[in-house]
Amino acid sequence: MKVAIVINTSWNIYNFRRGLVEALIKEGHQVVAIAPKDDYSEYLKEMGCEFYPVTLSNKGTNPLQDFYYMYQLFNIYRKIKPNVILQYTIKPNIYGTFASLPFKCLIINNVSGLGTVFLHNNISSRIAKFLYRLSFRFPKKVFFQNNDDRELFVNNSLIQQKITGLLPGSGIPLDKFTPMPFKRNETFTFLMVGRLLYDKGIMEYAQASKILQEKGLKIKCMVLGKIETQKNLGVSLEMVEEWQKNNIIEYLGTSDNVPAVLAKADCVVLPSYREGTPRSLLEASAMAKPLVATDVVGCKETVDNGKNGYLCEVKNAEDLAEKMLQIYNLDDESLKKMGEESRKKVENEFDEKIVIKKYLDTINAYQALLEKKKNRSNKN
Repeated sequence: MKVAIVINTSWNIYNFRRGLVEALIKEGHQVVAIAPKDDYSEYLKEMGCEFYPVTLSNKGTNPLQDFYYMYQLFNIYRKIKPNVILQYTIKPNIYGTFASLPFKCLIINNVSGLGTVFLHNNISSRIAKFLYRLSFRFPKKVFFQNNDDRELFVNNSLIQQKITGLLPGSGIPLDKFTPMPFKRNETFTFLMVGRLLYDKGIMEYAQASKILQEKGLKIKCMVLGKIETQKNLGVSLEMVEEWQKNNIIEYLGTSDNVPAVLAKADCVVLPSYREGTPRSLLEASAMAKPLVATDVVGCKETVDNGKNGYLCEVKNAEDLAEKMLQIYNLDDESLKKMGEESRKKVENEFDEKIVIKKYLDTINAYQALLEKKKNRSNKN
């Protein structure tokens, strides 16, 4: 079977779907990666993928650019003739589905998160919902990463319940994210991993850090992630520099070795307004780190409140600071125990093998159906 994987960046495929790609190749499938070219495109080729670059504006809403993206996908699908198309993120999900309609293939989409369009009631969100409703009539399967997102789509008539399924995020390769021996930092270290977007709660995190600093606590609040300033969705470099100057935030930039950064933290924080299933919290859990996250869709699935971390109110810096303080005040044994509970939870619920199995089962069932039809045709 020829399986096309379509995502908004090559980086995304390599970092979040590598295990799936390896499993598909091991099963004898031919994997075609379709994404904008970046530094990780060559890594996909080295893994054994065919690679087709496309031009895609991730953040823009220019209809001409979006139709051009759909046209590119159509030409690639026509050339490679895939049996299965796996699509992730909003534009591949929508425009990839439209592009695939002339071809007989299994379409599997993945709503890995709703992004900012569902957090705001504006023309962009209304257009997105209309396009979802139109395009999601055609896939054979659409996976969601939490039941709240699935119910939102079903209740708003964006999709039929019968074609939906649930996945525990993109899954975590537990062998790549392994706990280090427990050691509490002399300066207690909080870490937030994610793009510096307002909707990720970066402002609340900085405010909570300031509140704790003013209490005279020996703490450090770090951030790992890309600064995003498009369409004023994220904080500016100047603001980050101001935070650093005042010892509110220590900005780490980006890294290809996230486990090494996670290993330095005592607790991982994500004050996001809404998520699919936040990979940063799952990776932290696999590294046996206690968590502090907002009690919102996506985040709340990763935290058993009081067991492996604490849930705080969304958009409430004071409550976030209070939950961070509760983690800080834990004795070593309790802090270690919380981290161990995080590891247990990710092993039981978010192992990458669970995700891969669901994809393989769906693809293998489709392959068996094709073979059955072929045999029936031959007999006739």
